[in-house]
Amino acid sequence: MNFQDLHELLRRELLRRIELGSLTGTGLARQAGFRQAHISNFLNRKRALSLAGLDRVLAAQNLTVDQIMPLELCAASSPPPADPIEEVPVVSPSTAMDEAQIRPGAIIETIHVSASRLQENRARPSLKCAHWQRFLAVRADAQQIVAMDPMIAAGAIVVLDRHYNSLAPYHANQRTLYAVRCGAGLVLRFVEFDDGRLILRPLSLAFPVQLLALGSHETPADYIVGRVCLVVSEL
Repeated sequence: MNFQDLHELLRRELLRRIELGSLTGTGLARQAGFRQAHISNFLNRKRALSLAGLDRVLAAQNLTVDQIMPLELCAASSPPPADPIEEVPVVSPSTAMDEAQIRPGAIIETIHVSASRLQENRARPSLKCAHWQRFLAVRADAQQIVAMDPMIAAGAIVVLDRHYNSLAPYHANQRTLYAVRCGAGLVLRFVEFDDGRLILRPLSLAFPVQLLALGSHETPADYIVGRVCLVVSEL
């Protein structure tokens, strides 16, 4: 990780706090002793901070470098002898987008996933989704398969973590795959945010990039249903 990477991780964490309403650019400038325009330029990627400036912003928000670094998951050297199994409900895209708690009647089928595989996932929930049922799955349709081939194969079931609604990178130097509300449908894409729009990028170069304009009071978390944390081949 270099100095530029550290800038970007800090910027994303500050923007996340602003999206959640726990911080404002003006408040951050006052806390760190900067002019408001200086902080605004930093948050909008128009200028960088000095090393001393980074230290001031970190201290103002009671942050450490460890806290803003993406979590790198490591394989356990000796897995437990008996890993509990959890049932993950497979539901329709509309249920995944709109139902906080999954009704029994909305469950199409269930798949079995190790409890440790689910528990190891890092959460960054939006305020709206913090109390929603966390893990569920959808079966990828033909459009998602074409857009994300070969990452998502025909018949694949995609497990979503609905407690990860942030654009902060889950792994350093690796794109994060999200389930995103797009009109009345659900799409699986890599996501970027720029100039008030979500940029939905497929893996296949033959599939078009989609732009999703946000309303004046909307944030990316209003559209991000969750992070794709597991892709299960056809059972």
